[in-house]
Formats: sequence, C-alpha cells, structure tokens
Amino acid sequence: MFQPDLLAGKRVLITGGGTGLGKSIAHRAVELGAEVILCGRRAEVLRSTADELNALQRQPVRTAPCDIRDAAAVAAMVEAVWAGGVPDVVVNNAAGTLLSPTEALSSRAVDAVLQTSLHGAIYVTLEAGRRWIAADKPGTLLYTLASGFEDGRPFMVPLTVAKGALATLLKSLAVEWGRHGIRTVGIAPGNFPTPGADAKLQTGRATNPADDIPLGRVGKHIELANLYAYLMSDMAAFMTGEIITLDGGKGLRTNGVDDLFQWTPAQWDALRPKR
Repeated sequence: MFQPDLLAGKRVLITGGGTGLGKSIAHRAVELGAEVILCGRRAEVLRSTADELNALQRQPVRTAPCDIRDAAAVAAMVEAVWAGGVPDVVVNNAAGTLLSPTEALSSRAVDAVLQTSLHGAIYVTLEAGRRWIAADKPGTLLYTLASGFEDGRPFMVPLTVAKGALATLLKSLAVEWGRHGIRTVGIAPGNFPTPGADAKLQTGRATNPADDIPLGRVGKHIELANLYAYLMSDMAAFMTGEIITLDGGKGLRTNGVDDLFQWTPAQWDALRPKR
C-alpha cells in the first residue's frame, strides 16, 4: 500500500508506545522508515518493545520512560528527547480507562483516568508545541480518541470526558498554531482488540463485540496503524483540525433500531398491510 520509505527522515514520539495500539502504530512507523521514540511508564516494557522493533533493522528505536501524569517529568522527558533530535510527529496515545456505573466512581478513580488520558496529553502537547514554536519548526500532533465520544459513552464517563476535551484542544490548536506550521489531527478508533483493553472492558460481557459493528468484525491493528502512518506522512500535509473515525460503522448505530436486527420473519410479516 505504501512505499517502504514513506516515513524516511521522520522522527516520531509515541506515548503509550510500549503496548497495545501504541506498539502497533510504532511497528508500522518503523517499517516505513521512521525513527521512533517510545514513551511509557514501564522502562522494561519499553526496552522489550524497542528490542522487538530494532530487529526489523530499520531506523534505531529509542525509549523515553516517563509518567506523563507528572508535568515536571514530562518536561524533562521532552527536553531529553529533543536533545537527541527534534521529533516531527508526536502521537498522544497513552490513556487509562475503566468500566463502571458513573455513580459508583470515586474521585480517585476519576482522577486516575483524567491524569493520564487528558492531563498527560496536554502536558506533552504544551512541551512539544512551545519547542517547535521557539525553534520555528513545523510539527504534527496526533491524538488517539475513541469512536462515539461525541455522543457520550455510558459507563465510561471519565474517558469520554477526556477524549471530548482533547477533541476541543486539537481543534483550537489547529487554528492557533497553524501559523507555526503545526498540524493537529484526532483518530477515533472503534474496537481494535488489545489484551489490556479487553481485560478492562470485555470481561464478563456476554455479547460478541462484533455484533453491533455494521461491517461484522472488529478492526485489525494494521488498518489503524496505516491510518496513523498516512497522517504522519507528507501526504497529509494539508490536513489539520480534523477527527477521523475508524470503527467499521459502529458509531452510526445510534438510531434506536438495533433490536430490529434480531427480529424474526414473523415479526416483519406482522407489519405488512393486511389485504
């Protein structure tokens, strides 16, 4: 689909890059020639992923351990990353979530989600943006959102609040920072299974996650990673302030007709006009 050197010469910092979707995004970026820096809380996980990606024998993969909930730690991490070469792209991918009735949430649980999913992304955005602006260099900020966040997501309220705030952030910065050559784009994935998310969000649920996806299946990581690769590349140089949903059509099934998919022929026959 892409030329093997699509991202040659690009330097990409990915938060939450050691596992899950972040790891898949990093893998594809490395395959396409980018120099990738993995950011995450667990240094040993980052090293393991970096070793795996370095086995591809493309550009060297570096690690930048950091708890992005800590603003001072983010500033130090970004400073160290910049010292090794200015990134062209920053992917704000790190997030935390939980499935719970909203009335059962503690303030601690709310803070835990918002600190990583919202505050951490803002800290990284500010540190990257001010450095690009000071150096008069362009840059690209990508944000991992979530399908359906615009209409609200019951039982996942803190994460939905965080993603909605990031959507507002990226649209605001597209206008404010566009004059500096800084692009901002959000990606709203649907169901792309990962061990971490499945353990938190699917355990105990009886339904097949593909049942309410019009295309009849969950997403493949390569499909999502290819979208990120395109947005990192110069092919997307005129795109900013946009949010792209990749969910197999799931976000469109909010029209109150889901039960009709389970109707029997007899139920449909009962609706036909009687002669």
